[in-house]
Parts: sequence; C-alpha cells; structure tokens
Amino acid sequence: MEDSESDDDDHVDRALVVTDSGKRFTCDELYLSVSDDDSDIASGFEVRPYLMDELGEVEGALLELTHEHQLRVKDEIRNKISALETALVNETQNSTSSFLRVEKYKETRLDLDKKFDTQYQRRIAEALDNHLTAVQRDRELRSQIEERKIRSDAAYEEAKRKVAFEKQQQEKAKAEAEAKLRAEEAKREAESKAAMEAKKQAAIEAEKSAAVEAERRAEKEATETSKRVTSGGTQQATAHPTGNLYRAAANALNLEQWRLQKLKELCEGNQMIRSSYNEDCTRHEGRISRNIRQIRGISDNVRSKASELTKLLSHPQSFQSISIEIFAKKVVAYCANPANVPFASAYVIVLVTSQVPHAMDILLAELHRACIYTVPKHLVYKKSAYQSKEAYFRSIGYREDDGKMESTEDYLKRLESYMKMYGALVQTEITNCQNFHGLKEGWAWLARFLNTHPANQYTAVSLNAFLQMAGFALYNRYKSQFLKMLNVVSENFLVDLKSQNIPELARTVTEIQTYIDDKKFLQEPEGRSLQSDLLSTKILQEADRWIPKPSFNNYY
Repeated sequence: MEDSESDDDDHVDRALVVTDSGKRFTCDELYLSVSDDDSDIASGFEVRPYLMDELGEVEGALLELTHEHQLRVKDEIRNKISALETALVNETQNSTSSFLRVEKYKETRLDLDKKFDTQYQRRIAEALDNHLTAVQRDRELRSQIEERKIRSDAAYEEAKRKVAFEKQQQEKAKAEAEAKLRAEEAKREAESKAAMEAKKQAAIEAEKSAAVEAERRAEKEATETSKRVTSGGTQQATAHPTGNLYRAAANALNLEQWRLQKLKELCEGNQMIRSSYNEDCTRHEGRISRNIRQIRGISDNVRSKASELTKLLSHPQSFQSISIEIFAKKVVAYCANPANVPFASAYVIVLVTSQVPHAMDILLAELHRACIYTVPKHLVYKKSAYQSKEAYFRSIGYREDDGKMESTEDYLKRLESYMKMYGALVQTEITNCQNFHGLKEGWAWLARFLNTHPANQYTAVSLNAFLQMAGFALYNRYKSQFLKMLNVVSENFLVDLKSQNIPELARTVTEIQTYIDDKKFLQEPEGRSLQSDLLSTKILQEADRWIPKPSFNNYY
C-alpha cells in the first residue's frame, strides 16, 4: 500500500511540475474546482451534514488517514515545488553567470587578438621600413661609390693625359738632344775613325805576332820536354838546405821561395796590427770567411761574392794586408771542403785578384804550403834524411791530429781537392779581366811536372786532378802541343805507374787512360760554365758585364 501511495505521489508530482526553459513553476493551473466536472473530487471535501453522524471506527480511521495523507502530500508537493524553484533559480543564475563569463572571455580574447594583430602588423611595418631604409642607404652608398669612381677615373685619365703629354714633350726634347749629340758624335767619329782603324790594324798585327810567338815557344818547350822525358833525362833531385831532396824545376823553386817570403813578410807585418785591432780583425775575418763559404756555381752568386770580397780587401779601413792574408788562408782552407765548387771559386779568385793583384801571390804561397804539388815539387824519401816515415809524411803535407797521422786515403782526397782548385784557377779566363796565374802558368806546370816528377800515387792523383780541370782549356789553347804532352803521359808516366803493380793506383791509372783514350779533353768539364740565375733579360744583360765567360777568340 505504501508503494502504491509513493507511486501516486510521484505521479502527482510529475503532473504538478511543469518544466519550461527559463520559466518559474506556478500553481495557476492547479486549483480546487467546485464545478460539476470536479464534483467527485470536491465531494470529498464538502461538509456534509451527516459527517457528524456516527461512523464506524473503520470508516472514521480511514477518513482521518485519508485527510492526513492529503495534507502530507500537499506539503510535500509544496516543498518540492519550492526546492525545484530554488534549484531552477540557482541554475538559471549559474547559467547566466557562466554565459556572461564566456562572453567576457570571448571579448577579452578578441581584444587580445586585436592587440596582438596590431603589434604584429606594427613589427612587420617596422621591419619593412628598416629593410626599405637599408636598401635605400645601400643604393645611395653605391651611387656615391660610383660617383667617386667616375670622378677618380676622370682624374686618373686627366693625370694620365698630362703625364703622357709631359713624357711626349720630354721625349721630343730628348730626341732633339740625341739628334744633336749624334750629329756631334758622328762628326767626332768621322774625325777619329781613320786613327782608330790604324790602331786596330796595328793591334791585330801585334796580336797575331804574339800568338805565333806563343805557339812557337809552346811547341819548343813541349818538344824539349818530350825529348827529356822520352830519353830518361829527368832532372836530378835538388838538395835543400835542410837536407831534404826535391824533384822540381829550379825556376819553380825560386818562384815558390819568393812567394813564401812575401807571405812571411806579410804575416809578420800583420802581427802588430792584430795586437792593436784584434776585435776588429776578428769581425773582418768572419765576414770574409762567410762570403767564401757561400760561393756557389751560379753567376749571380759569383758576381755578388766577388764584389763583396773585393770591397773587403780594398776598403781603406779594412786593413788590406790583413784582409789579403785572411782571404788567402780561407780560400785554401775552403779548397779541402767537400762542398767546394772549384770553378766557381776560381772565378771569384780571378775577379778579386784582378782588382787586388798582390793577393794572387799570397794565395799561391798558401796553396804551396798546403800542397807542394802545386809548385810542382816532389820530396824524395830517404832514410838518411828523415827520422821516420811519419816525418816524411808530415813534410809532404800529411796532417796529424792528437799525435795520430791521417790515412793516405784522406791525404789523397785533400791532395785531389787542392789540385782541382789549382787546375780550375789556371784555366779561368774572363773577358776584360786579367788572370795573373793563367793558362801560360798551367802549361809551364804541366811541362815541369812531367820533366821532374816520378810516377807514384801522389803524382798520379795530382796529374789526374789537374787534367780533369785544365785539360779542356789547355787543348783549346795549345792544340797539337797538348796532344804531344798527353802522348808523353800515356807512353811514359802511365807505363811507369802500371809497372809498379800497386792496387791503390788502379783506379787513378784507369781514369787517366780513359781521359786520353776517350778524348775527354774535348768535352767542357762540368761546372766550368756557371749556371744562369734565370732572372729577367735586363738583369742578365747587366750581369754579362760581370759574369766570367771563357774566351779563346784572341788565340786563333
């Protein structure tokens, strides 16, 4: 029963509650009608006269319960309606508040979007303005540069025209002056031409006579030497005051003694200068030594080193006597250096001594002291003249270091270096430059050597080195007479060497024999012609005035 009542209550509640969006619940449609249509409902509430009638207990209880139930239902309906109205009002207020917040948020977002859009547009406008400003500035800068360039080009062209005009005027004036000078020179040449022709003819005749005389003397000397060597009539050994026996020509010994005496006097005179200017002399010696060590087989190098050394030897404040002594010692010491370039060194020596002639004799004296075969001179070993073999070795030039004598192989290497230097020196001929110890002395050396020296390992190395360096120039000068000398070497000197059967001589004998058989004297030795520095033509033309070039035009 209670369930049915609850269902009825719910039904009544649903019937009474009318939902309409945005409207409040009203009870206008719920009323108690007294019409006929509602008679059944109203009948329950009508006061009947018989209500006071005595009812049964059951009916009275039922009526009372019904009345209480109706009152309770009405109260519940009113409470629910009030609660629903309150909830609806609250919900409506919440919805309205939410809607207002949404609208406000929307408006705020729109305002922000407008603000951001405005800022973005402003930044774009600023960036565009900056870009356009930069472009405009760049264009203006380029325009200014172009204008300056145009003005500069115009100024340059104007200056160029002025320079060209001035140059043209100068060339015109120069041409006029040259024409005037040429006219004057032509006049002077016309006046002196006859005299020069006469002098030239006389010089040619004198040169021819001198060449014929030199050829005759050379042929005579070679013939006499050949006869003496072939007949075995070798000059006897000359006794020296010290007791040593020399094999050398008398005039060669006299020249050696004269040069050594000049060297001795020079060194003695330099002692006093050294004691007073020791520090200056040391610096000066270093400069000379450095220039000599830097000599190379290049024309520019030879020219520069010769010029520097000439200045050092001839400068008034350079103590010329000391400079010459230092120059001679350093050159001879450099000869034994494996890095020595004989031909280049010879060119430098000739260029320097042509300006300082006194230096040639001092240099030769130092060379004679270092190597007796440059005299040429040979010491004969005799037990009676020497206390020991070592004493003999020292006398012919062996070096001794801490009491230990150098080996024969090392001595022969130094001997070969000295003789190559001597051979390169005598064959060096430079245009417009005098060699005070040239081919004439080289020819005399060869004749004296073959006439006085025995065939052994020392003389074989000396002769081989000399021929390798000077044979080409001697052949070009003396032709057939030099060939006769080579015949003497082949038929006598080499025969004596081969007969000794010394293994150490085999290589040297082979080299000399190959030199003669293959006619290597027809080939210019390697290094005789200086290397070009491959500079511009102008520099090379200027260098031609200094670069030594062998010339044999005066002898044929």
